[in-house]
Amino acid sequence: MLSDQTRDIKHFFFSQYLADGVRVTGEIVLPAVTFAAFGRLQEGLIISMGAFCVSISDAPGPLVHKRNGMMYCNICIFLMALLTGFANTNIISLGLLILFASFFFTMFSVFGERAGAIGTASLLIIILRMAYPVTVVQSLLNALLILGGGIWYMVIALALYRLRPYRPLQRALGDCIREMAKFLRIKAGLFSPATNLEDIYQQLVEQQVAVNTTQDAVRELLFKSRVTMKESTTMGRKLVITFVNVVDLYEQMMANWYDFERLREKYNNTGMLDDVGEIMTRMSNELDDISYDIQSNLFTHQRYSPLHDLELLKQKIDFNIQPGRSLLSLKKVLVNLRKLYVKMQEIYSYFDNKPVSGKGLRTEVEYSKFVAHQAIAPSVFISNLGLTSSVFRHALRMTIACVLGFMVSKLISYGHHSYWVLLTIAIILKPGFSLTKTRNFDRLIGTLTGGIIGILIIGFIQNSTALFAIMVLLMIGTYTFQRLRYIVMVICMTPFILILFNFLGLGILDLASERLLDTAIGSVIAFLASYFLFPYWEAKHLPGYMSEVISANLNYLIKLAQKICGQQPSSLSYKLTRKEVFVTTANLSAAFQRMQSEPKNKQLNISPIHEFVVLNHVLSSNIASVSAAVTSSTACSKLTLRPLKKAISTMQEVLLEMDKEKQVNTIKFDTSTQVEEPASQSIITQLQFLEKVTTDLSRVIKLITH
Repeated sequence: MLSDQTRDIKHFFFSQYLADGVRVTGEIVLPAVTFAAFGRLQEGLIISMGAFCVSISDAPGPLVHKRNGMMYCNICIFLMALLTGFANTNIISLGLLILFASFFFTMFSVFGERAGAIGTASLLIIILRMAYPVTVVQSLLNALLILGGGIWYMVIALALYRLRPYRPLQRALGDCIREMAKFLRIKAGLFSPATNLEDIYQQLVEQQVAVNTTQDAVRELLFKSRVTMKESTTMGRKLVITFVNVVDLYEQMMANWYDFERLREKYNNTGMLDDVGEIMTRMSNELDDISYDIQSNLFTHQRYSPLHDLELLKQKIDFNIQPGRSLLSLKKVLVNLRKLYVKMQEIYSYFDNKPVSGKGLRTEVEYSKFVAHQAIAPSVFISNLGLTSSVFRHALRMTIACVLGFMVSKLISYGHHSYWVLLTIAIILKPGFSLTKTRNFDRLIGTLTGGIIGILIIGFIQNSTALFAIMVLLMIGTYTFQRLRYIVMVICMTPFILILFNFLGLGILDLASERLLDTAIGSVIAFLASYFLFPYWEAKHLPGYMSEVISANLNYLIKLAQKICGQQPSSLSYKLTRKEVFVTTANLSAAFQRMQSEPKNKQLNISPIHEFVVLNHVLSSNIASVSAAVTSSTACSKLTLRPLKKAISTMQEVLLEMDKEKQVNTIKFDTSTQVEEPASQSIITQLQFLEKVTTDLSRVIKLITH
């Protein structure tokens, strides 16, 4: 069995991060190397600078979005490079350009992450060019070289994407399944009597964020791509069907939920809970192997089948049945594990060589409902010009910080690269305090560590070829980890820059100390700006996230009620509701995690909000569990509906408690199919547990709002 570390290494070498790192490095290095061979290194570096800036906008996504993003980025960096060259002759005009550009381009984030990246690239080209005053003619030439580098990057990136259009999607799907495997592995810990339930709950909530992030990444690539949505290719259909099965599998993982405290009390000494945990762990390892095979584009076979272990567990359950001792809960566990195995089996159809039928696939319009669509219109920009907009507040914060950084870099003359102060501010200053704080720490530690590594490399290695090879490897590390782990990116980037400047004949020790000082100044300015200038504290925004997740779980409960009453909701309607539960839960969990990293005096109701987050996870998991257990033969009786009606009523009250202006529709139950005989005791028990969870949620909300 592979260790977690070995498994991580395998996934990394076939990840999209490494593939992008190698590709981006090649596209940026090649112009500089080619021009250097002809004795025109300076021009080559300017072209590479254009390629670098466009690479910032090359975020994962559908081909049409990548193309449009890089095209608009090219236009923006060309204009900003030109304006910077014109403004660079006068300190006042340059300061005004930084003032207006930092505000305008930071506001781009109202149009989404890709537009925000274009804004960042535009701001960076100003900062990178401000240190080189040139004539008007030279400014135009440099701007054209930068545009040429950007176009070079765009053409190569799009060409490589068209050659292998499914590889990014396969890698994203592999990442998604891998995060689900981690989720199942964590959940296996709930069955171990030796683990702390609160710790496991916390880990599950955190892992939900990772699962949702990867699912959203796959949806963006899958449902916005014309290749998979319109072409009748076997691979396109396989990817769509596999992802649908993957999301269903995740719901089944969520459905595997019980009252674990009671479960441990009853079966702690039987050893059967440990058996369940072991089976789930092995199934999670099997999922890990599936994710690796999809990610690396391998065709494989099933490595582990739990059927034998499940049969042994069944025999052990039957053997432990005694008069007066019910093992119903363990039998339910066994049934859920079998269902989990069936869902996993459906994913193996991806590896079949058989042609895939389009039967059962939805239309492009239906699939488009599963992804968010960002409007790109002037009205969106204008409507955010006010202090009520978090983007506007961040744009003001960025503007003030950049102008202050510019003034410091001009007033305190201590080196030739003082633009690094502005560069640090532009990169690490984020809308939320917690992310800015994390970026600050990572930037400082990464710069210090990377500086030491760079000095040691240059001090001990004199061979130019070896130094160049190391620089390229460090560049690959930089662009591989830029979206994966920021601190590792900085550790790789700092020695790569030092080696580059060493080739240009600059003093390394002075350069390293200058970079560290500039980074420290920029970090301090960014930190103070995020704390004092229109700060964004998560505690003020958490009620909105909480209201959204309550509303989503309420709709999920209503779908369950419709199912029990025989009003079977459409598959599309049900899955959209389920997706909303997953998304809002992940958003709330992420916001709560960010609040925990903020100053203590800015954290409000930390304990009850933590309980609220956990209870909502328990609620959605149990709704999924009951929904999976409900069949067409489930009796719609008064005894069955009573706890469900109470749960829905309580959730409506909770929603109104959170948002007094919220319009909550009255739910009418169709009792035409109602019978006298109750449903199975198992379903009634689960519904009663749902009622208890909603009552606990109501109690917690009152603690938070009063």
